[in-house]
Amino acid sequence: MALNPSNNIWVRRQQCPCGDWKCYIRNGGDDDQASIGSQVVKTEASASSSSEAVFTPYVGQIFKSDEEAFEYYSNFARKNGFSIRKARSTESHNLGVYRRDFVCYRSGFNQPRKKANVEHPRDRKSVRCGCDAKLYLTKEIVDGVTQWYISQFSNVHNHELLEDDQVRLLPAYRKIQEADQERILLLSKAGFPVNRIVKVLELEKGVQPGQLPFIEKDVRNFVRTCKKTVQENEALLNEKRENDMFELLEACKSMAERDVGFAFDFTTDENDKVENIAWSYGESVGAYNIFGDVVMFDTTFRSISYGILLCLFFGVDNHGRAIFFGCALLQDETSHSFTWALKTFVRLVRGRRPQTVITDMESGLQDAISSELPNTKHVIGACHIQSKVYSWFSTLLGLQYEDFKSEFEELFHLESIEDFGHRWNHLVARFGLGSDKHIGLLHSYRASWPYSYTRGYFLARMLTEEYSKSLDAFLKQILSAQTSLQVFFEQVGIAANNLPDEELQYVPVKTCMPIEEHARTVLTPYAFTVLQNEIVLSMQYATTEMSNGSYLVRHYKKMDGESLVIWIPEDEQVHCSCKEFEHSGILCRHSLRVLQVKNYFQLPNEYFPIRWRLESSLVSVSDRIAQSDNHEWSQTFQSLSETLLTESLTSKERCNYVRTELIGLLERVRELPLSDEVPMNLEPNNVSSF
Repeated sequence: MALNPSNNIWVRRQQCPCGDWKCYIRNGGDDDQASIGSQVVKTEASASSSSEAVFTPYVGQIFKSDEEAFEYYSNFARKNGFSIRKARSTESHNLGVYRRDFVCYRSGFNQPRKKANVEHPRDRKSVRCGCDAKLYLTKEIVDGVTQWYISQFSNVHNHELLEDDQVRLLPAYRKIQEADQERILLLSKAGFPVNRIVKVLELEKGVQPGQLPFIEKDVRNFVRTCKKTVQENEALLNEKRENDMFELLEACKSMAERDVGFAFDFTTDENDKVENIAWSYGESVGAYNIFGDVVMFDTTFRSISYGILLCLFFGVDNHGRAIFFGCALLQDETSHSFTWALKTFVRLVRGRRPQTVITDMESGLQDAISSELPNTKHVIGACHIQSKVYSWFSTLLGLQYEDFKSEFEELFHLESIEDFGHRWNHLVARFGLGSDKHIGLLHSYRASWPYSYTRGYFLARMLTEEYSKSLDAFLKQILSAQTSLQVFFEQVGIAANNLPDEELQYVPVKTCMPIEEHARTVLTPYAFTVLQNEIVLSMQYATTEMSNGSYLVRHYKKMDGESLVIWIPEDEQVHCSCKEFEHSGILCRHSLRVLQVKNYFQLPNEYFPIRWRLESSLVSVSDRIAQSDNHEWSQTFQSLSETLLTESLTSKERCNYVRTELIGLLERVRELPLSDEVPMNLEPNNVSSF
């Protein structure tokens, strides 16, 4: 059996927020580390090997390395019902190892061993039967490049080949993934016997008995090996943890000397060892001054080897990208530690507290936020709720789970708190969950996750799919394979201080309305695109003026409910019952429709929040000038192209002429030398005279 845990020191937390340490959560990202569900388990054989077809090896086939050849032969073997092992290797003084022999797992015969002097010695039957299937590699150097070629190959077996459902149980292919290893150790510490651990894993993964990618024997051996390793190496591991935390502290001190904007803080335990540590960069603090209105406090990852929790503080810039604010490493997940992390973060960013903080479900974290951020709105991301629903209710509800899931997801989007209350009570009663502890937990957090409760909270579109993708891309940069905290610290520094410049993409107007044209000059392309969509949709809405000067706005097909828009002419203020502006900082279609009725040609200045404006971009002045010139050139080119198209479509002769000339023009442009310079100070031609 292969036990190949990742070198990455960070894994997703799997502890349930209900407080029961035996309760287990399978996070959405675990799919990358372990198979879930019967479908994934059944197809693991094909997923673990190359997605491309593996053809029969042949004499003379060339590989870049012997390891590449072994992987190729191993994939071929698995698809054909057997496994392989490394046999003899031959080396010389000049070439080193120049021959490798790979053979079928049943090759050769077991040599008789001297029986141990025990009362009942084990007499296990050997699987080796002298099979002659083999692949021999020879190394050669061609034009100074080393390569390996197959010098001998035989695919003749003297035994039966296995079917797919049997070959996966061969020792070479049995594997306990890292996420499963953590779960096995947790259950073992809780006193679960091995056979019970296997049954629990089968239930959690939703697979039939015997369909795990490993067997009970593998679990028993893994637990035994881990216990022995922990006993032998616990002192060494503690020493390594202490040394690495000390080196991390020294790295922070060194960084503070080189970067005047870098700030950090730490605590020590009773033995004067580093306990908790947090840091932020000058660029991050600068970004927080502009975009610190909403903060995501991510506590998804922890380190098994170091026994610490990773806390990351993120925001979103005016281009919709995830930006790094700060980081903390905590020794435990108590309210005391979370309180220290939040208090330290606020101090690192010069004392400013966010309007809203987004977190996972965590009782200790909720207490810490109430203590350190009493005036900050607390929101639990929908993804954090949804990732737990399967673990909590799929086994409990069985065939009813899909109906429950569908009805539960509708709760997220209800606009009225009263509607949420009625639908929640109906859900609990229908599925008989009145006494379920997880239903009780969700209800206790209801002020932080349904839209009906949080729609007035400012979230800057940080719960959208676009932001989630941006955040995942950032996390991949800092959570790639690592072996130490020092490497992690370096990766965080590189990612935090190297935010890619956002090229200002030209976004054409869709309605030619003055409101839209003006907004394009003020907002970033990201924010303008969102507002533009609302402007386009606003044209599908009808308004009805009320006696008090307010308006009822509804879709002309009544596809959604009506919204109440209050217009205050003295202050040029507009307030909509949908609260989209309060939620995202982008004016909603209902308010836009009323402003159109009031003959507004530009939005009032207060409806262009600083955080979404072009002027707030985290780029230098010179970069912004270059982007502005590039934007001007895009507009010029767009205008010329549209005029050329209009003029050429008036006759077939014109169309053919333009096509011929454009082909020639394109060829001449391709022949011009390349330049990195951006077109500067381009004056648009008078397109009407083109």
